[in-house]
This record gives sequence, structure tokens and C-alpha cells, in this order.
Amino acid sequence: MPHFERTVKNNFMNTIPTVTKNLLIINALFFLATLVAPKYGIHLEQYLGLHYFLAKDFNLAQLITYMFMHGGFTHLFFNMFAVWMFGSLLERTWGARRYLFYYMVCGIGAGLIQLLVAYLRIRMLEPHITPEMMAQIYDQGAAIILSGQNYVDPIWGQLNALYNAPTVGASGAIFGILLGFGMSYPDERIIVFPIPIPIKAKYLVIGYALIELYSGVLNNPYDNVAHFAHLGGMLFGLILMLYWRHKDKLKGNGFYYQ
Repeated sequence: MPHFERTVKNNFMNTIPTVTKNLLIINALFFLATLVAPKYGIHLEQYLGLHYFLAKDFNLAQLITYMFMHGGFTHLFFNMFAVWMFGSLLERTWGARRYLFYYMVCGIGAGLIQLLVAYLRIRMLEPHITPEMMAQIYDQGAAIILSGQNYVDPIWGQLNALYNAPTVGASGAIFGILLGFGMSYPDERIIVFPIPIPIKAKYLVIGYALIELYSGVLNNPYDNVAHFAHLGGMLFGLILMLYWRHKDKLKGNGFYYQ
């Protein structure tokens, strides 16, 4: 029986394409590291999460590392489930190299859009910001966020969150994957809980994009979800896929899309 269980597990892992499998493993290892590191006084999200580009904790590598960090097991689980479900098929369709490049471009693009939106929101707050306020948030704001707290005053709180709260998660890259799936298999039917009827992939992608746009603009633009980063992943994915489609058509190679 132990041998049988080990064989079943090995066979399941062997069905997952190489890049997708390694993405799942790397994300799981990063998550385990975030659980262990605080015991040694290290908060990895402060080093590896994406900070605003003018914050003192920002560095350029965070545009890559942030997408391997997650805010909890549920966040990790659902993101990795999507990577496994949709990413596996795209990797088999496109090949490992193109799929990995696409994943990284979508993730980095999502991070860039997140930084742009933070910049625009900070500019909107500028009439209410004093030099003293900015100096205090720059020097002390990150420590307040790290303690799980924030300023009570709404202007101070919004500014501190925009400056010092790190963005984490693979969702931007995953929304790019979802777009890639929808464009490659537009008529594939998917059941999304709790909706009991199958939905075509192209309509699912459009629906997700509209929900994220509504949530980011009208519903609660200052909630704890990076809605525009999700849209950024889709945007960069769309640009890249349109470029590939044009390039493949010039080569007479149209097998990547249906």
C-alpha cells in the first residue's frame, strides 16, 4: 500500500508540465519561508513584497519577487489552483519557454500598473499632504504597517497604505493566464462555483475584467485587493498575445490560437 500511494503521487506530479510544476513548488516554498522567517525576526513581505517606488523599502527586484509571496494559505491555494488548472494547458499549448515568458511579463506588468495607480492616488491626496506628514510616513509608516495597524485619520491611513503596505501575490500573472486561456480556448466551457451552469471561457474573462474594473473604480478602491494589478496582468497579457498572434501569422504559424 505505501508503494501504491507513492506511485499515485508520482504519477500525478508527472502529469503537470515542468514550468507549472516549478511555479507551484516555488510559491509553496516562499510561503513556508514566510511562516518560518518571523521566528528569526525576519518579515519577508517587507523585503520581497512590492513597495511604492518612492518608499524606502522599495527595490527593483520586488517586481519579480512579489508575485511569489502570498498573504495566507487561502490566498496561496486559490492562486496555485488557477496556475495548475489553466497554466498547465497553456504550457502544453505554447511550450515551456513561451509560457514562462508570458507568466513573468504578466506578473511584472501587473506590478507596474499597481505602482502607477498608487502614484495617481497619491497625487490625488497631495492637497491634503504636508511636508511633516510625508516625513513621518516615510520614516515611521512602514513600522506601523508591519505591526498590523495604521493611522486612524483617513488621509494619513490611505497615504501610509499606498506608500508602505506591500503588494503580494501571483494574481496579476494568473489573470494574465486566465486571459490567455480565454483567447486560446474562447468556447471552452467552465463551471465556476457557485454558478451551476457552464460558461464559455471568453465570457468568463470579460466578466472577471468588468468585476475588477468596477471594484477598483466604484466599489471600494482602497480595499485590500489590488484590482488594477489584476487588470494590469490582463492588459500586458493581451498586448503580448496580440504581438505573438501577428508574428505567428507572418510566419504562417497559427497553431497557438483557436
